[in-house]
Amino acid sequence: MDLRKLKTLVDLVSESNISELEITEADGKVRIVKADPGAARPPGQWVPAQGAAAPMAAPALAPMPLPMAAPTTQAAAPAAVSETGHVVRSPMVGTFYRSSAPGAKPLVEVGHAVKEGDPICIIEAMKIMNEIDADKDGTVTKILVENGQAVEFDQPLLVIE
Repeated sequence: MDLRKLKTLVDLVSESNISELEITEADGKVRIVKADPGAARPPGQWVPAQGAAAPMAAPALAPMPLPMAAPTTQAAAPAAVSETGHVVRSPMVGTFYRSSAPGAKPLVEVGHAVKEGDPICIIEAMKIMNEIDADKDGTVTKILVENGQAVEFDQPLLVIE
């Protein structure tokens, strides 16, 4: 199955009321199950259906348990952003990175002034690095996610005042 098609299917499930989707094609079978946000699922539940012939299906679905594996962090993050300021939220599910390359200096630090359009972090989704830009001018007052941490769609990333 094409990687772009798989990403589209994952996005479809994550942005809709669909809780489970199974697709069978000539080149393989993929099953995507959306976890209940209030309940933690063991990582072993996020594997492709048995008999999947597409070699790309297993690596593409393997990162999926990471966002679901830390419900306590996600539950704590909304409580931490009850303070004043503009909350920048994740536009997608993926892995949060503070710098554009391993070992490079972070794009922003607490106390750093940003302008609308300035890059503030990277979210890796499906092996694609997506640069996230500030959507408001201000000063970064809090960074709510650790470098390398999995993030969910609409999860608070940082606060700009």
